[in-house]
Amino acid sequence: MSVSSHVQELRKKHQTLSDQVEAAERSPSCDELEIRQMKRQKLRLKEQIERLAH
Repeated sequence: MSVSSHVQELRKKHQTLSDQVEAAERSPSCDELEIRQMKRQKLRLKEQIERLAH
């Protein structure tokens, strides 16, 4: 797998997580712990993307 395709895949995962966080935050029965975990995972993905893109 090339670096650019790997970055592209990480961006897709980041966007999916972003959508899940938004949906969870709108849900009346949202689990704050789960949302925080998803946000941390998003941050790790973003850091990986930035590291690989440079």
